[in-house]
Amino acid sequence: MNYRHSAFYALCAAICSAAVITITSCNNKVEKINTTSEVFQVLKPVIVDTVYQEEYVAEIHALQNVEIRTRIKGIIEQIHVDEGNPVAAGQLLFTLSSRIYKEDLLKANAQLKSAAAELKSVEVEVKNIKLLVEKNIVSKTELEMVLAKKEAIQAKIEEANSAISLAKLNLSFAQIRAPFSGTINRIPNKRGSLVEEGALLTTISNNREVFAYFNLSESDYLNFVTSDKKTEFKSAHLLLANNTLYEYKGSIEISESEFDASSGNIAFRARFPNPEALLKHGGNGKIIITKPLHNAMLVPLRSTFEIQDKVFVFTVDTKNKVRQKAIVPKLRIPHFYVVEAGLTKDEIILFEGVENVKEGDQIKPEIISHEQTLIGSSKQ
Repeated sequence: MNYRHSAFYALCAAICSAAVITITSCNNKVEKINTTSEVFQVLKPVIVDTVYQEEYVAEIHALQNVEIRTRIKGIIEQIHVDEGNPVAAGQLLFTLSSRIYKEDLLKANAQLKSAAAELKSVEVEVKNIKLLVEKNIVSKTELEMVLAKKEAIQAKIEEANSAISLAKLNLSFAQIRAPFSGTINRIPNKRGSLVEEGALLTTISNNREVFAYFNLSESDYLNFVTSDKKTEFKSAHLLLANNTLYEYKGSIEISESEFDASSGNIAFRARFPNPEALLKHGGNGKIIITKPLHNAMLVPLRSTFEIQDKVFVFTVDTKNKVRQKAIVPKLRIPHFYVVEAGLTKDEIILFEGVENVKEGDQIKPEIISHEQTLIGSSKQ
């Protein structure tokens, strides 16, 4: 009884094992058939002339921005403008106390009159001495002495004229005017303040145009100076601090003559019109430069995957088997990698579905056009 039961159980176990093997074999066969019959879209790398954009941090400077400082010591008697006001070239901004300089002018004028009177007197004396010398009544020494006296008085006149000029200059310094048309900034000293010579009164900015300063590497610099016919590299856009694009396009100019030894960069500037005075001195933004790419090899991002910071694609060989292959991206643009190395233009790569295959899988490829590539990539 025990033997029969044991034989029965062994037979059942064998049948079950055979069934499992049969089912497993069937599943493997079905799976293999499904893999072989599954259709995957494939394509060749896209070779095109295109453009890409690069961003550079920029500092915004006014076309003109200068400090207005006093050239004399005095008390601020009048402030003729307010902070933020536009002013015209030559417009009166500040008036300082000028009484002492008026007194200096009066004193210098008085000295000039006194010296002029002395000169007239000595000229008469010279005339008389000459007559006496001609008649041999006095010696020539007397004439030389009176001529020396005349020269001394003439020196006094010159000194008085110089004092007058200095007094007038100091009086003019008491009235501070705008050196150019612009906008007045903060005024730290108010009316009645005593200011020393050289004290800051305000700053004035001419924001009719602005410069956006940014740095380029040596390679970018060389690309710039050798791209005379590539006008797209000579212009720039400005991304403002609130991530909005400034509406006016700027032109790029070189601003320095040597590279910075510590960074290896050279400073450039982009000149932007500023008719609405939106841009202010001291602001920040990003310069966006559109650069050309000629005969660029593009691979859709969805055709790639990463392993340990390396980028790979699946190529399809002549037997329709997929092979994992590393590529070297030069840069990344919207929806595509620009490939620097690792692929040839004639190789066929898997367009999408890289997560559904593995090395050595056999697929049924369906070639798609470049137009379909662009459409498919834009939906990513």
